[in-house]
Amino acid sequence: MLVKSFSSAVYGIDAAIITIEVHVGTGINFFLVGLPDSAVKESQQRIKAALTNNSLKYPGKEITINMAPADIRKEGSHYDLPIGIGILAASEQISDVHLEDYLMIGELSLDGGLVPIKGILPITLKAKEEGFKGIIVPLANAKEAAIVDGIAVYGFENILEVISFFNAPEKFEPFEIDIENEFYNRLNTSEFDFKDVKGQETIKRAFEIAAAGGHNVILIGPPGSGKSMLAKRLPTILPPMSLNESLETTKIHSVAGNIKSDSGLITERPFRKPHHTISDVRVL
Repeated sequence: MLVKSFSSAVYGIDAAIITIEVHVGTGINFFLVGLPDSAVKESQQRIKAALTNNSLKYPGKEITINMAPADIRKEGSHYDLPIGIGILAASEQISDVHLEDYLMIGELSLDGGLVPIKGILPITLKAKEEGFKGIIVPLANAKEAAIVDGIAVYGFENILEVISFFNAPEKFEPFEIDIENEFYNRLNTSEFDFKDVKGQETIKRAFEIAAAGGHNVILIGPPGSGKSMLAKRLPTILPPMSLNESLETTKIHSVAGNIKSDSGLITERPFRKPHHTISDVRVL
């Protein structure tokens, strides 16, 4: 039997839809094609252990998996879930009626748990753009995915919950957050604050002028004089980000894997602290 499930690949800060075709037929081999890297090829062992440890049957037949488009290299372990669900559907252990309506993403642990991944925000934006009814993600990524309005987000802790969802989607409620409320509540929360600086009146005045006029600042002084301490507090006197700026910043942090599980939206202007010996290539 042949079934199709859908996932996504991240390239830069954008995403592309990946169609995963799973065919279960006569034989005992396992074929995974479509330019997969080592992490994708190793999914067979993770999926087999996850199914077995949850009293599910890993089919003892020939399994052929094609990841289309075949000319795009597939990287990472986040294809585990759509491949695993595709195998179960192709072997007629679960219903495949709703597979084409949802995009799936997530790495499987050996006990069937869903491990959070990077790049959820651009993937969710792409799923919405392509017209999917919803997206299925690890529970730890649900808050980040729910930032995107107009698409249903379902967060699950393990593969058994995903199976239950596909057997009866109407019984599950999507994960939702009030994006504007989340944005404005977090807008003025910062670990550092410019008002914490005691003394340093001259440089503080220079910072205020630079922030007001959009000027550059160069700090020169011996170690321990407060250069980094002042610089990391400069964003707190800059104008607050707009919602669009916040979404764009969150998108970049999502791909880099720098979003904490308790915060779906980046509302602080980013501060980076590269070492003075960093190469030009690393800066770019």
